[in-house]
Amino acid sequence: MAFLGIDLGTSGLRALLVGEDGRPIGSAEHRCEVTHPHSGWSEQDPADWIAALEGAVADLRAAHPEFAGIQGIGVAGHMHGATTLDAEDRVIRPCILWNDTRSHVEAAALDTAPDMRALSGNIVFPGFTAPKLMWMRSHEPENFARVAKVLLPAAYLNLYLTGEHVADMSDSAGTSWLDVGARDWSDRLLRAGGMTRAQMPRLVEGSEVAGQLRGDLAARWGVTGPVTVAGGAGDNAAAACGIGALDEEQGFVSLGTSGVLLAARDGYRPDPASALHTFCHAVPGRWYQMGVMLSATDSLNWLARITGATPSELTAGLGTTVQPPGAVRFLPYLSGERTPHNDAAIRGSFTGLGAETTRDDMTRAVLEGVAFAFRDSFLALQDTGARFDNLMAIGGGTGSAYWVRLITTVLGVPLHLPRGGEFGAALGAARLGQAAATGAMVETVMSRPEIGEEIAPDMALHPDFAAAHAAFRAAYPAIREIQ
Repeated sequence: MAFLGIDLGTSGLRALLVGEDGRPIGSAEHRCEVTHPHSGWSEQDPADWIAALEGAVADLRAAHPEFAGIQGIGVAGHMHGATTLDAEDRVIRPCILWNDTRSHVEAAALDTAPDMRALSGNIVFPGFTAPKLMWMRSHEPENFARVAKVLLPAAYLNLYLTGEHVADMSDSAGTSWLDVGARDWSDRLLRAGGMTRAQMPRLVEGSEVAGQLRGDLAARWGVTGPVTVAGGAGDNAAAACGIGALDEEQGFVSLGTSGVLLAARDGYRPDPASALHTFCHAVPGRWYQMGVMLSATDSLNWLARITGATPSELTAGLGTTVQPPGAVRFLPYLSGERTPHNDAAIRGSFTGLGAETTRDDMTRAVLEGVAFAFRDSFLALQDTGARFDNLMAIGGGTGSAYWVRLITTVLGVPLHLPRGGEFGAALGAARLGQAAATGAMVETVMSRPEIGEEIAPDMALHPDFAAAHAAFRAAYPAIREIQ
């Protein structure tokens, strides 16, 4: 018995094969391209997702005979993407992705609709799905008139796998069409965005059965028995399932291209004004909240590009012992910001530069700026009642010991680094497939990973960083006025 987890990311698709005991058997990855036809636009051809999936499946089949015994599949995907289909399930236009900002005018207008924030639990961000369809209605009316169904990227893969239009709650919560507290499409929100319930997929919980693998696919893939496809999840909800973050006081810091600080919640406690995201979790009866910054490791990568160094070369010069806050300040808003500013137009800046400023000073400022942005989200989550004794730390940026120690000191809570192995969205998706196929309790399937190291904050420096964070926050209005 085996289970397949599929993680559709912006830059590629990863497929993970796990055994009945949850241990990885093998994985395969295939890249996907993003196009930018105009400034602020970001699109993908859904056909590339299918090609990447088929390529990953072919690799797993060739390398691992256990693939023939898969019994469950779960799909995780990047959220908010608008995949529009006509009445024959043909793709109308390339999918408009989560990081596309063309619909900022429509998002601002929709955000003022009566009960929008109360029902959706969120600000309407330009990257969300509903304003994308409003943009199509205004700018591509011929395409908009053909729209029979709107699917998120993970739901489009579910359609390919099962032949059914079906999506899970966690992914659908990022559309601005879902009543996130009631876990159902809202006719009022749909009307506000010019859509109908008939254009939406059927909703299921992420750990529930979405359908069965199509017979022609099962035959072509050499699968020996029936295969259950789970509802799946949005990428961050799947990552939470991968590290077992289901309940209060459980969460993670994800230090990747973007930065996420996520808290699992056992109730619905929205706070739209803070620019926190409040979404359904991928398992029944739970929600999660997260603060999102758009340029986390991207900020360090940017500095590396303009200095001609690698990110690891930049951070190596800092050692591993956290230094007090530096004189140089960096606002990490290279692509705008979500939490707490909801500002697509703001851009980053350095202040405090002098003739004596070194490359190490600038590197420290970048790392501190990202850490302060995480503190913005941390404080916003605390204001909703979230509490943490510790947080899991995941993502490529955790390879920098200095950065991890800095973040834990800025937040004032220990960070746990998982021991090497699988613990991300692909594993979470496989676990959702296992729960749907076997009926196992999600608490049993979605265990927490073994901790490799606990990084404790330097509480002697914590007050200094709290003061530096206050100055960081005070700089935003002034920079915004200048820009």
